[in-house]
Amino acid sequence: MAKKDTKSAADSSVKRSADQSKNGSESFDAAAFSRGTREELAKVIWPTRQQLISESAAVILMVGLSATLIYFIDKLFGWASRQVF
Repeated sequence: MAKKDTKSAADSSVKRSADQSKNGSESFDAAAFSRGTREELAKVIWPTRQQLISESAAVILMVGLSATLIYFIDKLFGWASRQVF
């Protein structure tokens, strides 16, 4: 039941924002922004420590492999251009 109340409160703040923009008197409401930000962050599924470590390792490995591949391709093209010119 509390979720329904939260949703209706969020809907009313969105309606107020829409009404303000129609009237041309837009103003920044820090409290509403903070509430909305907290609500959105509560929806995020945060990774576990193990997921974070393994996925970070995968990213570092792929970046290293990509950089190595680009390095060797650059060396190949450098060698080929020296042969031609």
